[in-house]
Amino acid sequence: MAAYANATFNTARYAAARPTYPKQLFEFVFDYHRREAAAKFDTAVDIGCGTGTYMRRQATAELTPFRRVIGVDRSTKMLDSARAAILNSRPDDAAKFRFESASAEHVPVLQDGSVDLIVAGASGSLPCTSQAAHWFDFDKAWPEFARLLRPGGSVALWGYSELRLTHFPSLAPLIKEYLNGTDLQNSIGPYWEQPGRGILDGHLLQVPSARDVLPDKFSEFKRVFFTDDRSLGLPAPRPALMRKRMSWDGFLSWLNTMSALHTFHERVPADKARADGDIATRFWQTLRVATGNAEDVELEWTLTLLLARRA
Repeated sequence: MAAYANATFNTARYAAARPTYPKQLFEFVFDYHRREAAAKFDTAVDIGCGTGTYMRRQATAELTPFRRVIGVDRSTKMLDSARAAILNSRPDDAAKFRFESASAEHVPVLQDGSVDLIVAGASGSLPCTSQAAHWFDFDKAWPEFARLLRPGGSVALWGYSELRLTHFPSLAPLIKEYLNGTDLQNSIGPYWEQPGRGILDGHLLQVPSARDVLPDKFSEFKRVFFTDDRSLGLPAPRPALMRKRMSWDGFLSWLNTMSALHTFHERVPADKARADGDIATRFWQTLRVATGNAEDVELEWTLTLLLARRA
């Protein structure tokens, strides 16, 4: 079962600690959308909208250039949080937002050709959900997106992974071992939900092109990578967009939201009782010492963006 659906999973802590989707990402998507002469800014849909907060850069709330915005998620718990977040943060225009329970592969509440932009995000370090882009069944999702979109409409899917400490690149192997190692006692790597985590770590390269699935329905498909890590070998990378400066306490709070850690605690409960702290605290402390106890820490992720255009 996905971690977000577990009764013990804290959606409030998840929402408060997660990093920020940068404003530049949405501007990039809107610029791509408006390049098509037939493009409209009438209706946008956020698939897997989640809690509705995303640290003030939640996708649903950022789709304000559109007259109507629809957040879609399977989790009623997430949808309840999303509705409350929009009412609290945007009381003056909350009426333009609505939230529906559905999946990426089947959105029966929306009519054919009624949508201008479909977006969906995915997180490499936070609770997994079958509604995040790296969990879609694209043999079904691309046809559903094609059904929903007007001619000239756009799809934008993104995900982030490959955590780095911006000013301490030498710590990358240590971070990789903690996040993606194989040691059942000293790494959370074996506890990620698969295959979604692997797809995200692979920068969504396993996601089939919309043109390959439905060449007669989509006129364009492209992959865009934002990263300063040239060792990844990604084609034509653009400068990194996904960064966040945190206090060390904030960093620990973020580490504690990871779905793999949640699963680790369930399967290795004795780890929480250790005098030197649980696995996340030990990792956090190791990084803090390795940085010379810097006052705060800047985190950076590789951001992948998939763009498609409806024919």
